[in-house]
Amino acid sequence: MRRERTLSRRFFLRSGAIVGATLGARLMPGFARRALAADGAATTGKVMAFLFLRGALDGLEVVAPYGEPRFSELRPTLSLAAPGAERKSDTGPGALLDLGIPGFGLHPSLEPLLPLWREGTLAFVHAVGSPDATRSHFDAQDFLELGTPGVKATRDGWMARAMAQVRGARTPVDAVAVSQRLPRSLQGDPEALAFANLDQLRMRPIAGGPRGVQGRTLARQTFEALYETAPDGPVAASAKEAFKAVALLDRKFAGRTFRPGEDGYPPAPIGQSLRLLAALIKSDVGLRVGFCEVSGWDTHVQQKGVLARNLADLGKAVAAFRADLEQRIDDVVLVAATEFGRTVRQNGTLGTDHGHGSVAFVLGGAVAGGKIHGRWPGLSDDQLFEGRDLALTTDLRAVLAAVARAQLGAGDVQRLFPGYSGPVLPALVRV
Repeated sequence: MRRERTLSRRFFLRSGAIVGATLGARLMPGFARRALAADGAATTGKVMAFLFLRGALDGLEVVAPYGEPRFSELRPTLSLAAPGAERKSDTGPGALLDLGIPGFGLHPSLEPLLPLWREGTLAFVHAVGSPDATRSHFDAQDFLELGTPGVKATRDGWMARAMAQVRGARTPVDAVAVSQRLPRSLQGDPEALAFANLDQLRMRPIAGGPRGVQGRTLARQTFEALYETAPDGPVAASAKEAFKAVALLDRKFAGRTFRPGEDGYPPAPIGQSLRLLAALIKSDVGLRVGFCEVSGWDTHVQQKGVLARNLADLGKAVAAFRADLEQRIDDVVLVAATEFGRTVRQNGTLGTDHGHGSVAFVLGGAVAGGKIHGRWPGLSDDQLFEGRDLALTTDLRAVLAAVARAQLGAGDVQRLFPGYSGPVLPALVRV
């Protein structure tokens, strides 16, 4: 008996990291009852997803303004040739791709996104970002996730406030971050989950015990026995509910394995994150809000090659995500955005430095796609922000508010973004 108890406690302590990493803040009473009631039931609905491109993506290379005469002057090495131009060598990413909009071309590494653009499920918003002028990654990322530029004292994130406006009962798995930790944008939502991969959800076999399904079953039974004999109290109740949350998702994804490079997703982390997000949507577990992130966009040195590789992974991942969802794309809107852009001028190490305005991707069946939304500010000296950056003409909150309203019914913009008095971007997403 003593040996069994020690084994159970050791297994619980070793696996407690799974529960903690998986559930983040989701240790609140009431979840278990909803989980058990909803287990096995199909729940569908509109989904809002946010992909955070951490590190300050250079939007001027994603959707390049080749029609601006000064662009190639300010970036003699970095700027790419206009669409249709012949390549001067066999190295480098090649010429821009034709978007059908005079003066603007798509980076060639994003070629997998052209079909989405042409079918009308993909749009871009240019000269978009935060009105706060900080060039600090840490501050700008916090401001974006909190939804209060210039204010760090905000207690909850904008996605948590969006979920607070969703009408009706919460579902077991309705707010998920595919991440190692709960992002600031979902902090303040006591129901939010955070996990980076399916392995964090699964009941791992006990060391020295049987493997496979039998081993996972024994692990689940061990957890159940431990929780049933645990003393009553808030901690024990939270632990029981935490286990049931893991068990619900473990059953939903029983037998599923995600192998890198399958189904069109690149083996890069962004591919695996979007693949898991798509799986959650298709599994009908009741997801309403999803979060993913990918870093590597801080291109101070040798930007051309680094950006080409990163954009290739991003383009393949987003295209695979759209194909994976098939008809469910009509229920989903994904926004991909960054904390700020890059300088218009290239620097001495063939890169760019911290800037201001950038570009946002918006993907979904209800999106007014095949368009570049927002107002283009121009690149002349008197049009640049602080004489060096792409000026901001669209507050990112206008984009996020439009999506939150269409997908979640979060129509109270002041509640969603305290202090914001600007417009909601018109005609971006059909309500």
